[in-house]
Amino acid sequence: MERRSSGGFFAALREEVARGLSPARPRCGRRSDAAELAAAMRMSGGGGGEMLAPLMEGPDPELLLGVMGAPLAPVHVSAAEPLPHLSIKDTPIETSSAQYILQQYLAASGGQKLLASVRNAYTMGKVRMVATEFETAGRLVKNRNAARCAEPGRFVLWQMAPEMWYIELAVGGSKVHAGCNGKLVWRHTPWLGAHAAKGPVRPLRRALQGLDPLTTASMFAGAHCIGERKVNGEDCFILKLCTEPETLKARSEGLAEIIRHVMFGYFSQRTGLLVHIEDSHLTRIQSTTGGDAVYWETTINSFIEDYRPVEGIMIAHSGRSAVTLFRFGEVAMSHTKTRMEEAWSIEEVAFNVPGLSMDCFIPPTDIKSGSISETVELSHGEKSKVGPPPGHRAKVAALEKAVDGKVAWSGTILEDHN
Repeated sequence: MERRSSGGFFAALREEVARGLSPARPRCGRRSDAAELAAAMRMSGGGGGEMLAPLMEGPDPELLLGVMGAPLAPVHVSAAEPLPHLSIKDTPIETSSAQYILQQYLAASGGQKLLASVRNAYTMGKVRMVATEFETAGRLVKNRNAARCAEPGRFVLWQMAPEMWYIELAVGGSKVHAGCNGKLVWRHTPWLGAHAAKGPVRPLRRALQGLDPLTTASMFAGAHCIGERKVNGEDCFILKLCTEPETLKARSEGLAEIIRHVMFGYFSQRTGLLVHIEDSHLTRIQSTTGGDAVYWETTINSFIEDYRPVEGIMIAHSGRSAVTLFRFGEVAMSHTKTRMEEAWSIEEVAFNVPGLSMDCFIPPTDIKSGSISETVELSHGEKSKVGPPPGHRAKVAALEKAVDGKVAWSGTILEDHN
């Protein structure tokens, strides 16, 4: 098999997904998306007729970061609202069972009193991301070298009550910054710049992966218990959380409509801890020309492992996620499915870090109007000079000293963006 000299499978995939998901990108006057992608996969950069060898190209860091870098949880979590007390009288069994499971989860995680005493938290870890397969109506392409060509990276996550967080994740030379000051969620990528997220403030999904038990319990406070299932040999209770229609409407914009967003939490019956979360959301992109709509379904399955106590709080120190992007519409030949995977491990965790303040969660000063794509952010050639707010490096440098030199941001994750 010959290696394509330019562009190729991942480049074509990135362009296709970006075009399909961005309501602002015109779709009229072009060949069908399926035809364009098929042509990109058939033809070489020089216009020859040889078949593409996508398995040799390696993953695109921007594609991986756009999908898996900083997705958000389904619903808003209010720190001011107390968790519901266990109630059996006049309460459906599905609801009371969920309340009991969450109480067991909080107790197993360290107890609600200890968890509530955490004013802020710092987490540093490593990730490896890879695109593993791509499927169209006519062919299935698998990355046989997934383990070898996985992109390594690192991330740093800061959290502060109430409802503030900031994450920086770097993979393969590309970075994603995202944060929330309690009132606004924003995200910055090199290819889209800084954008505000539409809809209510929501937690970072990565924090639910065994890093923030109190937020996780609050997230599932409105869930129902729908049954039991084995996960990796572990008997688990399943809690189902559905996003309210009002929230879905608030998150929709223009030609893009969020139809549903559902999350399932699997809690071990043996330990009481969360060992698996799955969430799926469906977006409809209406054609600007009145043609058939295109649907994108994004499903993320995360397995949460290696719980260890940190200052009395049980924190998951490793895990893995599998992401499936399914694009479909009226024409079966236009259907595509992409699968990506991520493995992560936690290196450092600290609570109640001295010196952390609200100033560290200030959004960029020049956030662009409009909101980021709900499903995925991918490169479309735009370069931006937008970076962390002025003085951000100085604030982080001061924090480095406050944690006995253990917080290694500058030089590894955070760089100048001038």
